[in-house]
Amino acid sequence: MLVSRLVETVFPTRLGTGFRWLVGSSWVSNLGDGLMIAAGPLLVASQTRDPLLVAAAMVALHLPWLLVGLYAGALADRLDRRVIMMVANAVRTAVVGGLCVVIATGHVSIAVVLVALLALGTAETFADATSGTLAPMLVEKRDLGIANARLMVGSITGNQLVGPALGALLFTVGAAWPFAVNAVLLALAVALVARIGTPPGAVREAVDTHVLRDIAEGVRWLVGNPPVRTLAVIIVVFNVTWAAPWSVLVLWALERVGIDEAGFGLLTTASALGGLLATFGYGRLERMVPLATLMRFVLMAEVLFHLAMALTTSAWAAYPLMFFFGAYAFVWGTLSQAVRQRAVPAEYQGRVGSVYMMCVMGGMLAGSVVGGLIARQWGTVAPWWFAFVGSGVTLAMVWRQLGHIAHADDVATANAAAAEEAPANPS
Repeated sequence: MLVSRLVETVFPTRLGTGFRWLVGSSWVSNLGDGLMIAAGPLLVASQTRDPLLVAAAMVALHLPWLLVGLYAGALADRLDRRVIMMVANAVRTAVVGGLCVVIATGHVSIAVVLVALLALGTAETFADATSGTLAPMLVEKRDLGIANARLMVGSITGNQLVGPALGALLFTVGAAWPFAVNAVLLALAVALVARIGTPPGAVREAVDTHVLRDIAEGVRWLVGNPPVRTLAVIIVVFNVTWAAPWSVLVLWALERVGIDEAGFGLLTTASALGGLLATFGYGRLERMVPLATLMRFVLMAEVLFHLAMALTTSAWAAYPLMFFFGAYAFVWGTLSQAVRQRAVPAEYQGRVGSVYMMCVMGGMLAGSVVGGLIARQWGTVAPWWFAFVGSGVTLAMVWRQLGHIAHADDVATANAAAAEEAPANPS
């Protein structure tokens, strides 16, 4: 009775069995990703101490989003999304399994590792571009907020809390072990996705256009929808201002706040705990607080967080602030994704979602460069002031528009109705 009640609380029956399979797949694959957060850098460091090659390993993982992200989103709208997820995770399973064999047999090298990471990043791009399109196919629009919150539990727990620590522990036992476990987890993710009961085939009818035209249509849809377009601009700017101080966070922690190397790891733990706490209260929060008010609150929290981090010189303040950051950042991530998913038609989910990921990645890349330049010129506190001013000015400019963004699905519905009536009532 207690177990069934707990399952019902975490995964309400109204979300459906298919969604539970999706969550299971997401959770186990996120745990595998968490293993790689620790095991990947440790493997690279075991092969080389060249800073350029170490940095190249991270580039290999994230570069595919900028290269094939839009293409992956277009395919998600052209093909069977469940099959794409299965194939992408199957490829990841094969790559990780092959890397495990190479490590175990002593034939690993930095070149092999970089090629494997590039292949993993490419396959993960297709998996991520598609995974965000499945929830809107499985649950009602009104439940997308709580559905995304449940999916985020796996990301927070697997990627930030359990996975990295477990990956490091397994690596000390044997370098091949975290990769072997990840291969098993990815294979399990494939099996769980196979159980999702989405209709076979693509969400669109027969497609006779070139994939580049599909991508262009997705971009035009986003540009032509003012609330969704503004949300994309907010995501770009706030990722620039967020990434600027985070690119030098380790230096800020060591030099400004006096946190040692071990304590630095706890900053991530504190933010993860804040996000985990927010997962349990998100459903009630969305029901009690108007969406526009909630969006304004979390963006204001971001502005004030930057200010507080610029002013603090104490580790005792830094850890609670990181906990606060984890809580509101989780709420924003869940809410903004739900708002976008409600507004975007099913046949555009992949393409519009991939554009958003390009905004995220592009903003983070630009912010990291800006943060490094500012810190080199004016010190590690300066990027926090840049983030405070930049995010504050942006929030002031979009404050009124957040009311329209929060209900972007109403705009999309009205536009669709107008498009249907246009042929019958020519002007």
